[in-house]
Amino acid sequence: MAHEVRNRMRFGVFLPPLYRPSGNPSWDLERSLQLAEKLDALGFDELYFGEHHSGGWEIFGSPEIMIAAAAQRTRRINLGTGVISLPYHHPFNVADRALLLDHLTRGRAIIGVGPGALPSDAAMLGIDYTTARERMEESLEAILALLEQDGHVDRKTEWFELCRAQLHMKPYTRPRPEILVTAVASPSGPRLAGRLGLPMLALTVSTPAGKEALAEHWRIAEEEAAKAGQPAPDRARWRLVTPMHIAPTTAKAEDQVAYGIEDSGEYFFRDAGILRNLIESAGLPSDASKTDVFRNTGMGVIGTPQDAIEHIEGLQETSGGFGTYLIMLQDWADHTDTLRSLELFAEYVMPHFQDATVRREENWSTFQADSERAIEVANEAARKARETYERSQGR
Repeated sequence: MAHEVRNRMRFGVFLPPLYRPSGNPSWDLERSLQLAEKLDALGFDELYFGEHHSGGWEIFGSPEIMIAAAAQRTRRINLGTGVISLPYHHPFNVADRALLLDHLTRGRAIIGVGPGALPSDAAMLGIDYTTARERMEESLEAILALLEQDGHVDRKTEWFELCRAQLHMKPYTRPRPEILVTAVASPSGPRLAGRLGLPMLALTVSTPAGKEALAEHWRIAEEEAAKAGQPAPDRARWRLVTPMHIAPTTAKAEDQVAYGIEDSGEYFFRDAGILRNLIESAGLPSDASKTDVFRNTGMGVIGTPQDAIEHIEGLQETSGGFGTYLIMLQDWADHTDTLRSLELFAEYVMPHFQDATVRREENWSTFQADSERAIEVANEAARKARETYERSQGR
């Protein structure tokens, strides 16, 4: 059974992004910022921008720049890096940019970090991808020291050096902006998160292996936190991510994602082995459509608001409980249908998990139950008012 986390679950969008290479890049960037405005107006809590440098689809080279632009168009939504690939940057520069964003956004910046998702990115930078996780740990330790410690920081590794380093501002958020560690399939992410006392961002929940790893990841984080003398991890700070597109009916949702799911799926399932295993485990033919793959494997939702509710409830049960659900937005449907999907999510799915409609429904039930008596009272009040008026006129 899922642990009780909080009465008000938080919701957001994870935008890698996944935009088809044939699209207009300037418009793709603009609609990302329009999306930030829409999510802010709808009451979403968080929006994350990714960092990638190859492949043609995920065109945000700097999530920090996207956050700075989006912050100028929004008022309350938190804006996160999803995620900064730490091995590609000197840790002092990462800490300095995080600090700047913390001030520019007045505390709305969340710093998600990871080792880098695409080996092709590392190859262009001349980085041995097998060293990425080790570099990430070294970098993150230095970043935390720079943000949290007074005085100077001195560190030396095989790939970076800090000599009497000190940021020239304290954070706007005290003690520092929130930092998240990505947890994919291996135990390295939850081990690091637990040791450093940081929350996790689960990015591969949409795969069966990722779902199976959720409970193990939480156990590892708890064990590592205890070993390091860190506070026990807080489930309310755990973020889970899966793809989703909803419409009033399943048929309509499937019709809308037909706009781009085959192309998008080619990139999403770029590891042919994973796709083959999914198809075989679901008993599908080898040429199954990407819609059939998503529908039959439970990787995400292409359906109705009720399907979305059941999917998130299932994730709560599988994981043991978490605080924030993030939609991994795909380039499945056109821009208008995508925005409508998010409107439906805000209108019907979010309230279900936030107890947002309980008192309204209770009030309406009470009103209905007392309606006959209320009408009688209203009629009696009207009769007395008429009598008073008549007397005032001497009638």
